[in-house]
Amino acid sequence: MIVERRPALVPECRWPHDTVPNPSWRMFGSMTKRDDILLSIRNLTVQYGRFVAVDDLSLELRGGDLLGMIGPNGAGKTTTLRAAAGLQPLTRGTVEILGHDVFEHATVTGFHLGFTPDTPAVYETLKVEQFLRFIGRAYFMEERLVSERIDHWLEQLWLSDRRNSKISELSRGMRQRLAVARTLIPDPHVILLDEPAAGLDPAGRAYFRRMLSDLRDQGKAIIVSSHILADLADYCTHIMIMERGRVRRLGTVAEVAGAGSVDRCNYRILLARSVGDAATRIAHIPDLTRVTIDGSAIELEYFSDREKAAALLNELIRTGLPVAEFHSLAPDLEQAYLSSGIGQVD
Repeated sequence: MIVERRPALVPECRWPHDTVPNPSWRMFGSMTKRDDILLSIRNLTVQYGRFVAVDDLSLELRGGDLLGMIGPNGAGKTTTLRAAAGLQPLTRGTVEILGHDVFEHATVTGFHLGFTPDTPAVYETLKVEQFLRFIGRAYFMEERLVSERIDHWLEQLWLSDRRNSKISELSRGMRQRLAVARTLIPDPHVILLDEPAAGLDPAGRAYFRRMLSDLRDQGKAIIVSSHILADLADYCTHIMIMERGRVRRLGTVAEVAGAGSVDRCNYRILLARSVGDAATRIAHIPDLTRVTIDGSAIELEYFSDREKAAALLNELIRTGLPVAEFHSLAPDLEQAYLSSGIGQVD
């Protein structure tokens, strides 16, 4: 028997007798640990008539997990994010934030969930700081804390010089960064971002990658939908490839990219000059696989452990190879995506 799940009505920002909600409502996740499940999606199905937008999707994210979602238009990524945020009615399944259903306990989970849609809505008549201060008040935050976080996120998202600018005067990229700041002001445990790098220039994307890495390292659980696959490989811990509402691949970046094991990765060694017998010199080194030599460039697969990588570098130098560069290669998500048989990225 299929039971249609409908979202609970979200109350307005008015409370009986003008009182603020019990602080414990928004503090139940303040003592989370990295092993705690922050986001749980079980058997998520969203159907419009006969069309199935998301088909039986399940996943769990713990603190420090950063999941990148990729797939073509219509794959179900945005619907999945909206459902995880409690904005999309479910045909079947459950979504929980820190063990609380996002529909049945929307008021509670809302304090611990941040969502930036691909076309975020902002109040264009307000100035940047006015808008963010309004958001802080909507979350019943103390004025001092709101001011501190506004200063922090305006600096982190390079908007400090736009503090007193009207939102209507901002470029698309600036609005996108402002929407991310709006999401992060309440310091949510679970962060959902739909195409957050849209409109950002290369420098902006680099800053954004660094910011997401910092949030991941702080123990947040994050989902990012993006078509910039090279960026995802830099900061994601896990990747999910979707097509027609179903999950085609889900795992760590190394697993999805075909490395086969989180314990191994690919390395590139650039020699100062071409060495004719390079293959012979390294043939005795155990555990090397997928070795290719092209002139002065060597690529191979080896253990990702830093100590073992250092030992490998020492051994290469000991053999007399003039090593000029030695570094690990980011997993090739683009190749993994193309090999999945899906026609296009957004």
